[in-house]
Amino acid sequence: MPLDYVAPTREMRFVIEELLAYKKLCSLPGCEDFSSDLVGAILEEAGKFAGGVVSPLNWPADREGARLEGDGVKTPKGFKEAYAQFVESGWNGLSGNTDFGGQGLPEVLATAVNEMWHAASMSFALCPMLTAGAIHAIEHHGSEDQKRLYLSKLVSGEWTGTMNLTEPQAGSDLAAVATKAWPMPSGGATQSYCVHGTKIYITYGEHDMAENIVHLVLARLPDAPEGVKGISLFLVPKFLVNADGSLGARNDVRCVSIEHKLGIHGSPTAVMSFGEGSGALGELVGEPNRGLEYMFTMMNHARLQVGRGAACAGLCKRSNSGSRDGARRREAAHRVSSRRAPYAGVDAGANPGHAGLGL
Repeated sequence: MPLDYVAPTREMRFVIEELLAYKKLCSLPGCEDFSSDLVGAILEEAGKFAGGVVSPLNWPADREGARLEGDGVKTPKGFKEAYAQFVESGWNGLSGNTDFGGQGLPEVLATAVNEMWHAASMSFALCPMLTAGAIHAIEHHGSEDQKRLYLSKLVSGEWTGTMNLTEPQAGSDLAAVATKAWPMPSGGATQSYCVHGTKIYITYGEHDMAENIVHLVLARLPDAPEGVKGISLFLVPKFLVNADGSLGARNDVRCVSIEHKLGIHGSPTAVMSFGEGSGALGELVGEPNRGLEYMFTMMNHARLQVGRGAACAGLCKRSNSGSRDGARRREAAHRVSSRRAPYAGVDAGANPGHAGLGL
């Protein structure tokens, strides 16, 4: 039975304003307008969106699941429309850099809001969570052109991001990554690479909620040393991006199957094939052979979101609330003062004490 989600906004506000160094936070550069009224307003509106728009999708989405149709993935009914509202309302850019269209609010507030998204529906919330990690990686390690072309769309949520590490033959052993990247003949200011390989367990690797998907992919250059010291990071978009920021041709990136993870069937966990046909075009992020170092920026962001406040705290809070409300509604026995007859089949004379409780 699906449970309604009511965000614990009162408790969140108490933690932010009373338990944390709230006044010091407000004195930091860029946080001067981080007032108590603003905290309250954002938490209340986020709670309404989480409870009224996202939460009702959780149970039906898990039953329906994401579906692979051709080389595209259809998300469950309602996800696409809810995500459009999410983007239009500006939730994706809550703590984003103002230079790229974000609102620049403190991460502590974004963490509380992200907890609501995960508690309302983890399947839905994983998409913006991975996008936020991609934003951090590009912002810290990308070139100025990459920031200019990609960050504004990622911060707004119009485009989404993914993290591509694991491979079928390697599992969690990243030293065994076999995906390759070859330099292409350069016809412009930016060096392009042809990326070829398969990645598995890619959260939101393919979906129908955004017009473009930006894949951050670990791969090896031809002259790369063995092991983790020979891994580079490449930016490989679903649709190629022109110099003016407009979308170009479809890149050679395909979803070949989706996994079925317990509890998050609404989230497409994709097996991604890069360069199976003409070759997947990508750009090097940062310096060669430092890809794992750069990817840790994205990985650590995801770990913090999952363990610190989003998935862990959100799901625990929702589970606790559901258990408490269920216990309050459940009739385990008759009231002691009840004069209702005992259940059929109970021998009241043989055990009058139990008969009075209907046990």
